[in-house]
Amino acid sequence: MVTHMKTTIEIADALLERAKRAAAREKTTLRALVEEGLRQVLDEPRRGSGFRLRRASVPGSGLRPEVADGSWDRIRSIIYEDRGGL
Repeated sequence: MVTHMKTTIEIADALLERAKRAAAREKTTLRALVEEGLRQVLDEPRRGSGFRLRRASVPGSGLRPEVADGSWDRIRSIIYEDRGGL
């Protein structure tokens, strides 16, 4: 058994006008259009707009031998060697 409930919703004027034109163009009612839209949104799984890091790989063969040990002090000294240190 399908029941209906009368309700009031606030919709931006411009969006309501677009919806009315779409309903007229499709030869349907505004109610049917709204119900179809709600069903579509509620039935499809929400896809997050998750962040995707772009591929930014560069060619090469890894770290330079003088920083391969991962020592931050060594890396910092190489970065600032032409500046006279920190």
